[in-house]
Amino acid sequence: MARCLSSVADFVDEIIIVDTGSTDRTKEIARPFTSDIYDFAWIDDFAAARNYAFSQATMEYILWLDADDFLRERDRSKLAELKDTLDPSVDSVTMEYHLAHDEYGNVTVKNRRNRLVKRSNSFRWIGRVHEYLEVWGHIINSDVAVTHASMHHDRNRNIAIYENALQRGETFTPRDLYYYANELQNHARYEEAIQYYEQFLETGLGWIEDNLSACGKMADCHHALGNEQLELESAIRSLQYAAPRAEICCRLGFYFLQKSEWQSSIFWYKTATTLNPSDDVLGLSNTACSSWLPHLQLCVCYDRSENINWPQRITN
Repeated sequence: MARCLSSVADFVDEIIIVDTGSTDRTKEIARPFTSDIYDFAWIDDFAAARNYAFSQATMEYILWLDADDFLRERDRSKLAELKDTLDPSVDSVTMEYHLAHDEYGNVTVKNRRNRLVKRSNSFRWIGRVHEYLEVWGHIINSDVAVTHASMHHDRNRNIAIYENALQRGETFTPRDLYYYANELQNHARYEEAIQYYEQFLETGLGWIEDNLSACGKMADCHHALGNEQLELESAIRSLQYAAPRAEICCRLGFYFLQKSEWQSSIFWYKTATTLNPSDDVLGLSNTACSSWLPHLQLCVCYDRSENINWPQRITN
């Protein structure tokens, strides 16, 4: 938390901390930065805690961060410039969220979040787990990035929240169905995960990025279960929701590579090399799939297919 607060303390006009019952010296660490420290009884609902924090804000705009987020020096400078130049008509500013890095510090997983929002709009957080901020109006993308420095979390925390809700007879929203399926997949409960992904997609009410992800994750589940045909069908199903993304192209390329169907694999990996993630897409992006990975896999395909012209094909 100290790194998080230190990275923004120079630029913000107030810092608000909401403690949901931590045992890791949260208040002690926060006190040098702010006296605005509040307690909020934990009720298995992350959105409720965030909405309470937002209700304490008094400035024109709200910037939100988790305790394990921080801004690198280059992004601190960008944030300072943004604060000085932001058009007051803007309702929300998105920033990249760098979620994972390789051993060289390169970003491997990222997405965009609505990170800086106008307080007078009273935007609300929605969702007990994997909550999101519902925004509207004049939204702009910025080049500021927030870096996530992963801390240890109880891997059973989120699935326990969902299963307690089920025991209470609560009705899941489409988003709940999707994220509960993710938790089931993470716990290798693949058959159950597939069931909930199907329920989610059948609602027809999912966010497009979640629809695409659900298809890819179902393919992963079927792969783990050895269901080759259903693995392929799940991956192709994503094409119902949007034009191919680099991630699903690599997923299909890998499927055909494993079956030694080199021409089909080459088609999908070559397609992946032509696709770049858009700044307007808020879903998760695996940067490998739109950079080095398809090129490397093309080398494998051309080599295994004994195609003597493969170096020229790749460089072209």
